Amino acid sequence: MERSRLSIFPLSGVILFPGLQLPLHIFEPRYSAMVRDALARDRRIAMIQPQAPGEGAPLFAIGCVGRIGEVEALEDERYNIILEGEHRFRLLRELDVATPFRQVEGEFLADEEFESLSAVERAAFEHEARAFADAQGYSVDWDSVARLDDVSLINGVSQIAPFDAAAKQALLEADDLSARCELLMQLMRFFSRRHGDEDDSVTLQ
Repeated sequence: MERSRLSIFPLSGVILFPGLQLPLHIFEPRYSAMVRDALARDRRIAMIQPQAPGEGAPLFAIGCVGRIGEVEALEDERYNIILEGEHRFRLLRELDVATPFRQVEGEFLADEEFESLSAVERAAFEHEARAFADAQGYSVDWDSVARLDDVSLINGVSQIAPFDAAAKQALLEADDLSARCELLMQLMRFFSRRHGDEDDSVTLQ
């Protein structure tokens, strides 16, 4: 597996998948510096979740490298960027660096670009997704959903679903598309049962 030095943006509750896009507003000076550094090199930034709040918190084991596609430079050295997911990676070690942003050594994971679900899995997922959307009061263009390929559908829902950091991390770390689909259905069922509670976030302990 290929290894690489990666500049990281540790952000809780936010994940990125290969082939998908993530809009980010960059305003902290250290991350503005990271964007400038990435633009001067290979345009890559790695998204990874911290395991806890606080400066220098330990990181989860799996993240995703993205390439800066669109970038809008704003006043006060702020940026709006679109990050395009390229590869999941496994964290090997954090590096001792002088930059204001953290850097790690990561190993790229071999994601199967053309994975697919069985017809039964796809139908079961769409059934659960409709029930989940109805329970949450979401308006969904189901004709457009039906035209999505399996990878875009499952990874796209995993990326935007309103679950907590641990649940999102479990989705990112799933071994393959079928496992991610099954976990996503379990989370949607659990979330729907909790709908109306004071705390709507799904928590994996």
